[in-house]
Amino acid sequence: MSKPPPAALHTPGFAHYGIAWSPFHNGRIAIASAANYGLVGNGRLHLASLGPGPPGMPSINLDHLYETQDGLYDVAWSEIHENQLVSGSGDGSIKLWDVMVKDLPIHAWQEHTREVFSVDWSNINKDQFISSSWEGTVKLWTPERPRSLTTLQAHTSCVYQALFSPHQPDVIATCSTDGTVRIFDLRAPAYAPAAPGANAFSAPLTAAALTVPASGGEVLSLDWNKYRPFVLASAGVDKAVKTWDCRMVRLGPGSGDPGAGQPAVGGVCETHLAGHEYAVRKVQWSPHRADVLASAGYDMTCRVWTTTPPPGGSHLLAIHDAHTEFVVGCAWSLYEEGLLATCSWDCRLNVFRV
Repeated sequence: MSKPPPAALHTPGFAHYGIAWSPFHNGRIAIASAANYGLVGNGRLHLASLGPGPPGMPSINLDHLYETQDGLYDVAWSEIHENQLVSGSGDGSIKLWDVMVKDLPIHAWQEHTREVFSVDWSNINKDQFISSSWEGTVKLWTPERPRSLTTLQAHTSCVYQALFSPHQPDVIATCSTDGTVRIFDLRAPAYAPAAPGANAFSAPLTAAALTVPASGGEVLSLDWNKYRPFVLASAGVDKAVKTWDCRMVRLGPGSGDPGAGQPAVGGVCETHLAGHEYAVRKVQWSPHRADVLASAGYDMTCRVWTTTPPPGGSHLLAIHDAHTEFVVGCAWSLYEEGLLATCSWDCRLNVFRV
């Protein structure tokens, strides 16, 4: 029996860049989008919700949208306030929105000097979020403070994504154009947040606890496994999805002695998943299964993989090919296993079951 077509939401004129499911409401989705494919022009933050639809598949309703002066590249829901979410913009700004306030953000920060390409809210330290920028930095924030708490000079080039570990509250991972995934431990003494009224962004920190040479090209996305601490997935321009056990540390030239507090090189590639025809723009582990992840790519597909195929079976579980442009985002529902959302430069949000 064939599966029903995906539920879809069309936002004409605004290509999508990022999507996020609410951690509080099982059917609420936020979409970060930009006019002219994010190259020039304004942006929109769309708020959508799932409603009753055909048998076996919901419908998608557009509840509200916010206009911004520059394109939006990512969005993350607050983990402490059900009606709030944060967005990252092409002009370097970060804005905090409240769905009960209909037109303007309730707070804005402007410290990044280049595009903010990712934002992520901690699900452990629920009053903190991070942002990453094309300038190479990652900044730690709390909504109550007018300035960032800490700045990491994480890479020397664009940081495409930075994510809090779901297991360790003070550990973050980053990926970059330099082909590496890096892990930072904010518990190191140098990473202590600035005192009230002070700020660390004028003297950014640089030391990664671990550097994983993940690719010979740009690494565009990464994600932490929700069940296996220090296991990550990465994806990028090499068209592959790779999973890494970052507990396996090996010393490389100039890596020093990790026990002496020097940066280490490490990570063992557990799985190499090939199949995308072009660069992979997004990867995300399932929140319900430790061996399942989804990837979205410039080949206009979203693919679902397993890292533990049956004997003689394939790592590839499903291909979603309903989009007509680059698929740049994918996100698993936090509440319903197997429900997946994708967003694309074709200005469409799709929600479907796998």
